[in-house]
Amino acid sequence: MLFCHSQPESYHQHSASYIREALAPFLKNEEARLMAESGAKRSPFQHILCAATSPAVKQQEETLTYLNQGQSYEIRMLNRKLVEYTDISSKYVKSIVRVVFHDRRLQYMEHQQLESWRWNRPGDRILDLDIPLSVGILEPRSHPLHLNTIEFLWDPVKNASVFIQVNCISTEFTPRKHGGEKGVPFRIQVDTFTTNEHGEYMEHVHSCSCQVKVFKPKGADRKLKTDREKIDKKAPQDREKYQSSHETTLLKECSPWPEALTLTSHSSSSSTPSPVYHSSPHLLPSSSLQDTQQWLQRHRFSPFSKLFSSFSGADLLRMSREDLIQICGPADGIRLFNTMKGRCIQPRLTIYVCQQQARNQPPIKQVAVDSKCLY
Repeated sequence: MLFCHSQPESYHQHSASYIREALAPFLKNEEARLMAESGAKRSPFQHILCAATSPAVKQQEETLTYLNQGQSYEIRMLNRKLVEYTDISSKYVKSIVRVVFHDRRLQYMEHQQLESWRWNRPGDRILDLDIPLSVGILEPRSHPLHLNTIEFLWDPVKNASVFIQVNCISTEFTPRKHGGEKGVPFRIQVDTFTTNEHGEYMEHVHSCSCQVKVFKPKGADRKLKTDREKIDKKAPQDREKYQSSHETTLLKECSPWPEALTLTSHSSSSSTPSPVYHSSPHLLPSSSLQDTQQWLQRHRFSPFSKLFSSFSGADLLRMSREDLIQICGPADGIRLFNTMKGRCIQPRLTIYVCQQQARNQPPIKQVAVDSKCLY
């Protein structure tokens, strides 16, 4: 027969303290290991989009941010004081910012969708970089064939800010445009690379993205106001199902975009850049008077060199499209504005002209062909 004896209270206290003391070294090591793992998972980069998130998003869903077409939005690249604990050995890192489709179906058709948009909007870009407002970036580039991509260098030890402009709206890519349809969501993704042993920016270190929708000017403000009024009308228990709106959007970590590695292989550069990138098609705010004159000469604006003799790069970039048209005329003003913004104007029509052969001359095997482009 078994008898169950109740132990005194002091016995349980002594046994609990004994077990705690015996397991203390193991618990301490486990706690240190968990802290080390959590620290290792934290990325040294943190990107924040300065635009408010929508309150009409449920708790388990990804955040959604509304943007206005053509408006400059800041992406802050913050220093989390963890760069010294990573494998980043180069002084600068390269970041590639792109606007891509959120839906998987449109991702497979991205090339066709972008080509259609390029045909309907000749000379425009999907993503632009507002250079005068950006701080702490070097060598900004925008490839004329990649309308939705920009890239630049920045120092990870310091804070930097880049201002971007999205020139397309979400309803431009809907299959049926009959009015009142919902626009397709986009993603703003930032892929960051560091240099390898050859000094090329090929080593991927971080990627992050967020979901956005782009409206016509002031449309994002109206949509955000409508969502807030819609949530305020709900019952308190229903409001708990939705996320609270924040003034800024945190870009969450993700896998790198497949084309990012291809772009870095074609546009690798040195790990010690100069603040002024002379071979870039862009005019930088740091350009001096002499650099601005050389830039005007290089881009066939010689007739206006004397007119802009006292203008630096920052002075010229502050001028709007209307100001340049008023000073230089419609044709040269628009061309100067597009060149400063890095926009490649596509010809609408190409005419091929050949010289007519005379009757008394023998046939010519090769005929010279001249091409003229009409804009």
